[in-house]
Amino acid sequence: MLSGILKSRLVPPWLRIVLLLGFLAACAAAQVQFEVLDREVIAARLEGFSRKNDEREAILRQMFVQSGCKDDKLSEQTVKNKLPPNLICVLPGETNAVILVGAHSDHVDAGDGVVDNWSGACLLPSLYSSLSKIPRKHTFVFVNFTAEEKGMVGSEFYAGKLSPDERSKIAAMVNMDTLGLGPTEVWATHADTILLNALDGVANAMKLPVSVMNVDQVGSSDSESFARYKIPRITIHTVTQETWPILHSSKDMLNEIKMDDYYASYRLMVGYLAFLDTDLGHTATPPEKPSH
Repeated sequence: MLSGILKSRLVPPWLRIVLLLGFLAACAAAQVQFEVLDREVIAARLEGFSRKNDEREAILRQMFVQSGCKDDKLSEQTVKNKLPPNLICVLPGETNAVILVGAHSDHVDAGDGVVDNWSGACLLPSLYSSLSKIPRKHTFVFVNFTAEEKGMVGSEFYAGKLSPDERSKIAAMVNMDTLGLGPTEVWATHADTILLNALDGVANAMKLPVSVMNVDQVGSSDSESFARYKIPRITIHTVTQETWPILHSSKDMLNEIKMDDYYASYRLMVGYLAFLDTDLGHTATPPEKPSH
């Protein structure tokens, strides 16, 4: 996934200032509101994994229920009979515009698959909990995709089953894949420009790190199942050239997670999703660069 990595700043300094001021203005107007769960809760959910893919779906279902997503808000989507289903949790908003938040929970046979990608999947219920305390403008849909390691089977199925009208309502697809190996990173070359710039602005406002790590030549992720339908998407990860050998190997274990970085990624994701939910976060177009 990470041969020939390009690492760079996301946006120029002048745009960083614009986005920072925008985030702070939205906070001052009480548009950006969210709850940050205790580190102990995030750590406990990370540690609550199973090596069996079918058991992971059941564990996530219970986590969603504990977080308040249950009854008709929580559902399963059968993909193939021998695979665990996609697990879908809906946080209704004031409109039918959707922010889709996804991660896959399956892993290859080698290792415990905590990094790739229980680290992303087990954040889904926590993000739901962090965003559900106040009314939201967008409807948030949290999806745990099955069988990403078999060729993005679950996300391809989910995206393909949507009607053209349903796809048109998805304002953003935010994907999390392989967190906790270090500071937060983003696949910039396969990210919508507005979503990318907003992430950088929120990171600066929250004083949390984020950098670019592009993986065009060596891997893919569930966000690409939505790209063919021209749905704005972005993938958050933490892999570097040095940590790449951990993936799909016996080294993929809980002890590879750097908890400080993992918790920072969770906090950034909460702030980022809350910001995207505001008019500013989702519709604002950066101004043209000032002339000198």
